[in-house]
Amino acid sequence: MQFKLLILAFLTTSIFQAQNKEEIRDFFWGKTDSYKTATTIPDKYKNESAVVICKLEDYDYHKFGKSVTYRSAFRKRVKLNDQAAVTAFSEFNYSEKSNPRYGAVVKTVVGIKVIKPNGTENIIDTEKEAVTVDKEKRVAVPNLEIGDIIDFYNYSTETFSSTLEFGFDPEERTLGETYPVLYYKLAFQTENDFFVNFNTYNNGPALKQIPLDKSGERRYEIEATDIPKNDFPRWFLPLVELPCYKFQVYFARSGKFEQRAEAFLPEKESIIKQTVTKEDIFNYYDTKFYPYGDLDDVNDYLKGKTFKSDEEKVTAVYYFMRHQFYTRYIEAFVINEAKIMYPFSLYGYAPIFFNKEEQFINYFMQFLKKNNIAFDIIVATGRENGPIKDVLLQQNIRILLKVNTQSPIYFGIFEPYAVPNQFDSSLEGTKAYALKVSKSKKVSDIEEITLPSLTHKDNLSKVITTLTIAPDFATASANKVSSLYGHNKEFEHDSKIFFYDYVTEDHEKYETSPVLDLVRNKKDKEKYKKEYAALLEKLKQDKVEKFKKEIEDEYEITVDKHDLTINKTGRFGVNDPLVFTENFNITSNFIKKAGNNYILNIGKFISSQIDIEEKEHDRTNNIYTQFPRTFDYAIELNIPQGYSVSGLDKLNVTIENETGSFTSKAEIKDNKLIIVSTKKYLNSFEPNANWKKMIAFLDAAYQFTQEKVLLKKNQ
Repeated sequence: MQFKLLILAFLTTSIFQAQNKEEIRDFFWGKTDSYKTATTIPDKYKNESAVVICKLEDYDYHKFGKSVTYRSAFRKRVKLNDQAAVTAFSEFNYSEKSNPRYGAVVKTVVGIKVIKPNGTENIIDTEKEAVTVDKEKRVAVPNLEIGDIIDFYNYSTETFSSTLEFGFDPEERTLGETYPVLYYKLAFQTENDFFVNFNTYNNGPALKQIPLDKSGERRYEIEATDIPKNDFPRWFLPLVELPCYKFQVYFARSGKFEQRAEAFLPEKESIIKQTVTKEDIFNYYDTKFYPYGDLDDVNDYLKGKTFKSDEEKVTAVYYFMRHQFYTRYIEAFVINEAKIMYPFSLYGYAPIFFNKEEQFINYFMQFLKKNNIAFDIIVATGRENGPIKDVLLQQNIRILLKVNTQSPIYFGIFEPYAVPNQFDSSLEGTKAYALKVSKSKKVSDIEEITLPSLTHKDNLSKVITTLTIAPDFATASANKVSSLYGHNKEFEHDSKIFFYDYVTEDHEKYETSPVLDLVRNKKDKEKYKKEYAALLEKLKQDKVEKFKKEIEDEYEITVDKHDLTINKTGRFGVNDPLVFTENFNITSNFIKKAGNNYILNIGKFISSQIDIEEKEHDRTNNIYTQFPRTFDYAIELNIPQGYSVSGLDKLNVTIENETGSFTSKAEIKDNKLIIVSTKKYLNSFEPNANWKKMIAFLDAAYQFTQEKVLLKKNQ
């Protein structure tokens, strides 16, 4: 009897799943599908690689008791006009992931069908054809050809239990894509206890509410037609310039949970919040941060110390806090992860560790308050999100602390390389809100400010490369010294610095002990230190090959015996450089024999440069580079005895305009070929009208990397 019940249960589940899949298929391709016969495209798009006939997005948020269900559905119907499009749509990848936050499993159903020019349809059995590779399912689309239409969907559901407040992942998308879109529609449906922030930008379509019969349920839509394609080129911020939407749903069962929500909620569920005002910002953050923390460690550090100014004192305390409450614990996390021992008890009772930015802000506010130093809380958003007046999603907010000393000091994210007055470059030069803190206690006012920016002079890289050719001309040795300032340090900090470099530096500076020195048992201490040293050596050896590969990729050469030394970590000021030295041996792709002479690929030693392809030359989008910056390159070639150098004329270049420059000067001095080159990006933003001017100096820099000189044997 039990066996029969199991069979019945299995059959019932199978039938339900089959019906569910049929219902999902009908949701997209059923009787109400108004695009089931759409096969033609306008003549103006006949030369496009592909054309999206329809693009649909549909979201649904519902609850039943403690159970919450979220459904997302996407569909595209695409006409394929060339082989590139056929190749692009010949394989689909998708995955089913568990979400540990809710303890729920996302169920995903994918549908794919191909419509031939003669009207025949082939629906692919995606479950049968799917192959799992690295936890990802892949479905190949057979017999896809130019002229076909591919129609596909992705339908995902997630059901979980929750009595608390939480926000669903925000959605931020442009309406258009790399192909023209003939028809686009986004719809979402909610009910009570689901709060919605939604708006469109850059001339996106207005949101419409669709009347529903069921009380408490609400449905909304936006529609657009004939959306042009965009190439989404380098240095472009789509959400700033293209029609787009920003959208988030937040779930909260009662007023208590609404107050705890990390979102700018509308007043009630039936209202779609489309704008976040300065007053909304004030009301959300006026009690979000508050001075808090035991200052004993800071006070002990300050004993006996004098400072010339509040700026100097604040900066010194910040660096101390960075070590005391962050970097000194890093080695403990490494030791624990490697299962050498459990080290955290060695720090004593209730040690303070900042793993959230709010902890740092509250603690630093406490120090500033106790020392009667005025400060503001800065609410900003990265320029990739658009201006602060258009901010809609709380997740897009970034918090800075501005200390109002005689020369104001800005503090950004709290991490091992953070320095005062160098915060996220995406915030620089943007409008932001300053929450004025009265008497260092309570937020009392809010005003709009413009955040300062580092210049191309601040964001500087100086690279000196010395090359010496072996007597047999088979190889060459190189010594490269890099000094990076400002934001340019960010290019290499995580890549080049081993965590132990700055942990050791901080222990020496603040006279603190490595965690294993705190182990009391001498035998255990010796054992743990030996295991830790072996771990560090392995980690360092793993990086040796990585550094070698980076040099080979940068200069397009083959090297061996690569060695890297960190001279300065650059962690104590914008103008404190990260300095490292690399020594390596070049074994190929540098020297080429030409009779009695040798050709040297000398230009590549200003490092790899951007190659602007012909298809990139026509640009309609504005240009948003990371930040203004300067690169100074010096190449010193020791000229082999008995040889002279020719071909210097192509190494002397000057291209300068209001967007940037590339200049280079080559000369022979003291039997050395000395080349000094400089590339500058003067601004972080350029209108598209200046693109040709940028191309001028970018092309000049790239062309320089292709230049060669001749080592000519003296007669």
